[in-house]
Parts: sequence; structure tokens; C-alpha cells
Amino acid sequence: MSSEQNKPQPEEVVETEVEQPVEEHAEELQSEQSSEQAQANDEGGEEISVAELLERLAKAEQTVEEQKDSVIRAKAEVENIRRRSAQEVEKARKFALEKFANELLPVIDNMEMALQHANREDDALASMIEGVELTLKTLIDAVKKFGIEVVDPQDHAFDPEKHQAMGMQEVEGVAANTVVAVLQKGYELNGRLLRPAMVMISKPASVDTNA
Repeated sequence: MSSEQNKPQPEEVVETEVEQPVEEHAEELQSEQSSEQAQANDEGGEEISVAELLERLAKAEQTVEEQKDSVIRAKAEVENIRRRSAQEVEKARKFALEKFANELLPVIDNMEMALQHANREDDALASMIEGVELTLKTLIDAVKKFGIEVVDPQDHAFDPEKHQAMGMQEVEGVAANTVVAVLQKGYELNGRLLRPAMVMISKPASVDTNA
């Protein structure tokens, strides 16, 4: 009896064999429908993403062009500022001694004037004159190191940019507008005129109307 009870009934076996394929087929249909729906959703989402991407790309390109112009202008402005700053620093460096140089010029003038009026025939003054000459030379050499140059236009053509005419005189054999005497030397600082040279210039020879 026990062995017959353990044997599967024919109806149960048939029912199991029929029901299992039906369930599997239903699952396959459901899986296919889900896959088709997901694919349809993916295709629709892809079209939207491309459209949005194109729109964003156009906006990005426009923004890049605007920022490019801004960067170019900013770079040009920075270059201008850097160039102006460099020029200001160079100018300040070159002409920082202008006031100091102007204070030194009268000292040089006085030493030159003392040498011009010194009695060189007096042996007692020889040592003093030599000392003043040496001091003057040392001073001029020192200021030259800082860009100070003497303007001494003796026998040169008159230059109104660097010379100040104090008078005119007729000098035989000398062309008109020639510096015939320097009353006071001029000075330049790195090409900038500190003080014009005070000069006398020649004038054209007068015409003898009685000839």
C-alpha cells in the first residue's frame, strides 16, 4: 500500500505538464512587451536628447564667441596697462634726478666762472686753480654717469630747441645763425633739456649801400 500511495497520480502529472508551458509562455510575452516598451521609450528619449543637445550647443557657441571677445579686449587692456606702467617706471627712473640736477647746475656754473676769472699768471694761485679744475672735472664726470650731458654749442649752428639767443652780432667770415659765444652752458638729462644754453649768434653781414 505504501508504494502505491507514493506513485504520482496520472491526472496530476498531466496537469503539471500542461500548466508549466502556459506560464512560461505568458512570462515570455510579458518580457517581450516590456522590452518593446523600453525600446520605444529609449528611442523617444534619444530624439529629445539630440534636440536639447543641439540647442545647448548653439547657446554654448554663442557664449564662447561673446567670452572670446571679452577675453581679447581684457588681454589688450592688460597689455596697455603693462606698457604704460613700464613707461612710467622708465620715465621715473630716468628723470628722478631732475630736481637734484637742477640744484647742481649753479655749483658747476660758479666753479667754471671762478676758473674763467682766475689769475693764472699768479703762481700762488696755481695749486688752487688746479684743485678747482680737478673738482669740476670730477663733478662733471659724476653727473654724466646719471645721464646729465653738457650742451656747449660753440661754433655750431643755432638750435632754438636747445639754445637761447641772448643777442646777435656780426662776425666777419662766420655764417649767419652760428653760435659765436656761449654765455652759459646748457644741460640735458637723458635727452630731456634741463636748461638751454645761453648764446650769442652771428647775424648776416650788413650790405654797404654806398658801394
